[in-house]
Amino acid sequence: MSGLPKTADVVILGGGVMGASTAYHLASHGHKNILLLERESFFGTGATGRCAGGIRHQFNTEVNIRLSQKSLTMIDALEEETGQSALVRKCGYLFVLSDEKDVSVFQNSLKLQHSLGVKTEWLSGDEVRRLAAPCVFPDAIAGTFNADDGLADPNSIVMGYINAARRHGAVCLTDCSATGIELEKNKVRKVRTSLGTVETETVVNACGPWSAFFGNEIGLDIPVSPLRRQWFVTENIPELPAEFPFVIDFSQSLYFHREASGLLSGMSNHNQKIGADQSIDQEWEMRHIEAALKRMPLLGNSGIKARQAGLYELTPDAHPIIGSTLVEGFYLLTGFSGHGFMQGPICGKLMAEILIDGKASTVDISMLDYKRFAEKRLIPEYNVV
Repeated sequence: MSGLPKTADVVILGGGVMGASTAYHLASHGHKNILLLERESFFGTGATGRCAGGIRHQFNTEVNIRLSQKSLTMIDALEEETGQSALVRKCGYLFVLSDEKDVSVFQNSLKLQHSLGVKTEWLSGDEVRRLAAPCVFPDAIAGTFNADDGLADPNSIVMGYINAARRHGAVCLTDCSATGIELEKNKVRKVRTSLGTVETETVVNACGPWSAFFGNEIGLDIPVSPLRRQWFVTENIPELPAEFPFVIDFSQSLYFHREASGLLSGMSNHNQKIGADQSIDQEWEMRHIEAALKRMPLLGNSGIKARQAGLYELTPDAHPIIGSTLVEGFYLLTGFSGHGFMQGPICGKLMAEILIDGKASTVDISMLDYKRFAEKRLIPEYNVV
């Protein structure tokens, strides 16, 4: 394990998928003096490691669709590029619509997806009921399904990039907390850590739900808020079909997908208060179980073998912030509002392009700039659960 260097060309804060991908894409382009800092004992144990692992194309803004198109292709190619398989399982995503107000929005989203080459299907209520079985959806009006969506393994993707970044010369450290950033005339000069101080002129804040802390340190408002989400995994459910898709009951923000021989289920609490609490809300879990049993009665034959809570990193428009800020040398790669894991591969590459070339080129992300909030150029994403 390398020690803390005294200087770095770029210091990346956060060892989840965003930080790991950024480190790899910088180092693989010949930038040797790259330092990534993770405060936990293992990489990817923050927001990345507590996500449900979904990967999908089904969004309702062009930029999110394009990011997913590029990122899912990169996830498919991860083993070829880094030697580590992402353990992709394309079971498909099925969005079930039971509220009339969602139908027209999803129909418009489908047109946009088709215009960009995404082959999402529109399903009738009866088609939804057949595909979602053994879930019970008597109230399904319609749905959308994309067979190219599915699941991947967060730890595999993070470690694929970390190990490849190290092979290219990047220093990636765990058990090292960044404690502060020092400026000189509004320019980044140093990063203070639990292991010492590093001189640098460039910092990438990829801290996810904890990103705002470093903004506060340097007088910069970062509109990213942590919000608890939780899920559970059941014991073995032998009746579950092998081809069971990732099913989202959109009106309830309730979802199910296969996890080993059981099922993973989550449900968003829309009354959840902003905060970094990652303990299990037992009262909410009971409401979640009740709703899940109504949709999938055979859950009553199984028990819960694991449960987890993690944090979304919310922005006011549910889109990320990627790029420079009002402080010279301080960059943001954060605010993905629940879909950062699946977009991490491409967004790390885009951040590397910004740092190397001055702008991102693989995908046009100019609208995801920091200034959009002050200039009231918000771009809301409807399809967030």
